[in-house]
Amino acid sequence: MSHIKTNKDQLVARVRRIAGQVAAIERALETDTGCAVVLQQVAAARGAINGLMDEIIEDHLREHVAHPSLDDAARARGTDELIAVIRRYAK
Repeated sequence: MSHIKTNKDQLVARVRRIAGQVAAIERALETDTGCAVVLQQVAAARGAINGLMDEIIEDHLREHVAHPSLDDAARARGTDELIAVIRRYAK
């Protein structure tokens, strides 16, 4: 998990921005903001979450599947972990 630690500050900053977007959606709903505005906010938050997911998937692939120092068992574990997450995410 050292690759997550390396990017920790950047990832936490992204999560905080996403939390801000979700809070803005909540405020919009509470103040009866128009549905088009709320839809735009939801789409933006979804895009931000997808971007975060993409970045973490890429890091996982590089470190736990494709890294040259890994043995076959470690690659298989990394692959299985990623498949499980993608299946959950795709539902």
